[in-house]
Formats: sequence, structure tokens, C-alpha cells
Amino acid sequence: MIFNVATTGQTELVDVSALVQEAVEKSGVEDGICMVFVPHTTAGVTINENADPSVKHDMLKVLNKIIPWDDGYRHLEGNSAAHVKSTLVGASENIAVENGSLVLGTWQGIFFCEFDGPRNRKLYVNVYKSG
Repeated sequence: MIFNVATTGQTELVDVSALVQEAVEKSGVEDGICMVFVPHTTAGVTINENADPSVKHDMLKVLNKIIPWDDGYRHLEGNSAAHVKSTLVGASENIAVENGSLVLGTWQGIFFCEFDGPRNRKLYVNVYKSG
């Protein structure tokens, strides 16, 4: 499945857990693996705490601190920081599926990571049956 994700900020973490679970349910797979992929060089996907919204804020604060937007980069588009953040976070996640549900920890969620927004982005979700 392909989902559209509209972001509103230059850097932003969007909880897409419900979208990914929807893809699992529509797939009909009871036990297997769910692959989440972001086909953008200035965005990513990660799994982290989704109970306390301050965690998202803190994660972005640290990323923006260690990879500042303007730091004398050579890339002519002016978004090198977004490319570096995307590489560090990664473009995909694999999540186990058991009994038709994503296997995530109590506090875990799946986040689309925007590093060069706001934009309209794509999120690919494929679910594969075990065995």
C-alpha cells in the first residue's frame, strides 16, 4: 500500500502507526513481517516512544543541534542537513506481525520523519506472510 503523508513543518515527526496497522489488516496476513519504506532522500522512518509528545520534540531538537540547517554545505539545493538526517535515521523499518497486529512495545510508535518540509510525501507499506 502507498499512503500520502502531508507534513507541515521543516522538521517533523508524524505518527503513522495507525496507517501501518491499517495496511496490515487490509493485507489479511496474520503472521509475518511488515516493511515500511520512505522513498525520499530528505525524509525517513523510525520507531520510538509515542506516549509522550515531548519525545518527538526532543529527538528533533537533538538532530537539529548536531546537524544544523546552515553549516557551509556544498549541495546547491541548500538541504544537505536533511540528506544527512535521512541517512542517519534510515529509510525503512521492518516490524513483526503476529495475529494480524504489529509487534510493537507498549510505548512504541512508527514515525514518518520529515527533514525538508513542508511537503507531500509517500509512505510504502508491504506485508509479507511467514513461511
